[in-house]
Amino acid sequence: MLEKGIIEPLPGQHNLNDYEAQLKSFSFSEVEKEFSWYETGKVNLAYEAVDRQAEKNGSGTALYYSHSDGQQENFTFQSLAGLSNQAANMFSSLGIKKGDRVGIFLPRSPELYISFLAAIKLGAVVVPLFEAFMEDALQDRLQDSGAKALVTSSELLERVPRGELPDLKHILLTGENTLTQQVINWWTEVNNASPDFTSVWVARDDPAFILYAAGADGKPKGIVHVHECMVGLWVTAKWVHDLHAGDIYWCTADPGFITGIAYGFLAPWLHGIPVVVRGGRFNAEDWCQTLSEYGVTVWYSAPTAFRMMMSGGDELLQNYDLSALRHILSVGEPLTAEVLSWSIEKLGQPVYDTWWMSETGMNIICNYRCLKLKLGSIGKPFPGIETSIVDDDGNELPANRIGNLAIKAGWPAMFRNVWKAPEKYEAYFKHQPWFVSGDAAYRDDEGYYFFQGRVDGLINTAGERVSPWEVENKLTAHPAVAGAGVAGKPDNLRGEIVKAYVVLNSGYSWSDHLAEELRNTVKSELAAHTAPREWQVTQAIPRTADGSVDRKALKTWAMGLEQPE
Repeated sequence: MLEKGIIEPLPGQHNLNDYEAQLKSFSFSEVEKEFSWYETGKVNLAYEAVDRQAEKNGSGTALYYSHSDGQQENFTFQSLAGLSNQAANMFSSLGIKKGDRVGIFLPRSPELYISFLAAIKLGAVVVPLFEAFMEDALQDRLQDSGAKALVTSSELLERVPRGELPDLKHILLTGENTLTQQVINWWTEVNNASPDFTSVWVARDDPAFILYAAGADGKPKGIVHVHECMVGLWVTAKWVHDLHAGDIYWCTADPGFITGIAYGFLAPWLHGIPVVVRGGRFNAEDWCQTLSEYGVTVWYSAPTAFRMMMSGGDELLQNYDLSALRHILSVGEPLTAEVLSWSIEKLGQPVYDTWWMSETGMNIICNYRCLKLKLGSIGKPFPGIETSIVDDDGNELPANRIGNLAIKAGWPAMFRNVWKAPEKYEAYFKHQPWFVSGDAAYRDDEGYYFFQGRVDGLINTAGERVSPWEVENKLTAHPAVAGAGVAGKPDNLRGEIVKAYVVLNSGYSWSDHLAEELRNTVKSELAAHTAPREWQVTQAIPRTADGSVDRKALKTWAMGLEQPE
């Protein structure tokens, strides 16, 4: 099946059967007819994702939730609609209104999804926060967004720098025994609130959530997504993820990031498809158990997870019945021949890679069940979306030339602003009509795209983006470090690891103790996945003519093509 790097199209009927025909005729305006607002004019993303599904099939399961600690709960669309109504009334009683920002800093838990829906119903703007963020990362995001309320847990509360957040008026704690001074018990207030709530109707381009994306040479940028993203999510869930009635869907991405939001719950719920959410840390055997127990049919994950499952050998897979799986997709980092061969041999089907990013809001370039796969390719553009490869001046390049991966502006899930930084938004579109993604790629003679890495030096470790600028800032704040440069080093398991090059101040010498101290500094102030895994002491950090860290030189060092002096 995997010969000469080609995998032939899967036989059978799929939701998308003729890619070329749709490429010529498809219009996103046709998808708008799938939503109630096409006739009523009343727009709200949460209403379409949950309340409307409850009206169609209230007893249908929406969420299968379980945690590695043994907690297990199922929620119907009807129960989610009611609970999110109660939470919306709770937010409203606190003075939260349309346009206000609500931070959600929780591990994967029912309260996270209920709070997200409730804030959207209210017309408020959600600020999702990855549960591994530490104090500095939280401060940057909550301060910039001006969040008025924060939903978090007792365990995570100690990381919240409340004294540095003058806009933050309310902290709501989930879980038991959370009656702490100056905070509100989330469940108490939700249980006391009315289940009757009418969604606040918004404009299609009103903000729904602000997702902070790492920048290579600046602080995280608040990427603004709007209610209209539902149009792109609905149709990609149908054609890329091939969702059908009766499917059980599991996207393993964390809802602190775009994949875990867009496809972790919003896109499948727009189709009335139940999702699986598994709390706790990744464990290959635990994930096999989850796939088997819930009979997952469509699975969206990342190459790092597949490689960890591969490391368990045949014995791991033989213990679980994974026969329900009919479609597997991947995101976050390139697929390798090793992963594809394993999937075909052990799971009986290939993995379909997808390319998109925080700014795009939806799958953009994908592999489809009706088309052949090419090893190493991220696929072809989604119908209705025009993509290209452009040079640094915005000129389109011919086939087989590496350049900047670009998308013609106007797709429905496109981000609409950078919060409080319109100049950063405009910079993405400096070569109109193209959105320049920051990823390097080329396309072959048949129109298949091949990802070649980040142009700006962002590090992709196990599917999570790391800003070298943020890490370098933390390292140079340490008294031992005179200068620091950070790059991604290729790694068989994680795709890349964070490697740090440091220049020491006079009077300091390198040791394992200092390395651990520096690692913990980054880990405790940003997040565990940002902490360097390898170190090298050097005499100087390479810099460009304007004094910036030379990302290309650092990458050359990390790949072993050159060595620092």
